[in-house]
Amino acid sequence: MIDQTTLLQLIPQAISAIELDWPYARGQGKVRDLFSLPDGRRLLVATDRLSAFDRVLTAVPFKGQVLNELSAFWFERMADIIPNHLLAVPDPNISLVRECTPLPVEVIVRGYITGVTKTSLWTLYAAGERHVYGYTLPEGLRKNDPLPTPLITPTTKAGPGQHDERLTCAEVVERGFMDADTWKAVQAAALAIFRRGQEIAQSAGFLLVDTKYEFGRAPDGTVMLIDEVHTPDSSRFWTEEGFTQ
Repeated sequence: MIDQTTLLQLIPQAISAIELDWPYARGQGKVRDLFSLPDGRRLLVATDRLSAFDRVLTAVPFKGQVLNELSAFWFERMADIIPNHLLAVPDPNISLVRECTPLPVEVIVRGYITGVTKTSLWTLYAAGERHVYGYTLPEGLRKNDPLPTPLITPTTKAGPGQHDERLTCAEVVERGFMDADTWKAVQAAALAIFRRGQEIAQSAGFLLVDTKYEFGRAPDGTVMLIDEVHTPDSSRFWTEEGFTQ
């Protein structure tokens, strides 16, 4: 495991992960604790205390380690598409990441028309809606069919006690969440990452159904991929047998 001295030498280039019991000023978030160090530098401690994965599989051994290793695997395979915030994984429980500010929109990419919630593509389509999330869908689609092309359905990052707000791509710019050039670059990256994910999943005998990507800006303004990539917290992988019409 990386020692504290080495870790501090990486700041401010890096901010990192897990279980450092230091008596410094602390701000707590869903999965991150931000420590303010005496010299003004900041240290981000990323843990896996709470996640969407917890609500699905609560008894997975070494869940945090599995997600950490999966994220590292996917970040490495997407690095030629867009920069990401991962610097190193010195231990199964630890990821060193670059400092960044998350962009206020999560990017959901959907490759199939599926879902059972009231806002899912299939539920809306089955109810007769053909213009969904700013897209016009063709007639004749069946549940779990592949979409003609993957669709981006952005959403806000909701605050505590609030629900994510579904957006159209046009609204991301119209409502000032991102400027047009940044949003264009984010969309292009999200689709390229999704295509790469589909290829890798298919080679392992799976289908990448849909996923959620988060992007952020480094202090120098660089847009980068952050958070999990293709893990059970953010993506659905199904087998061919899982698609029942």
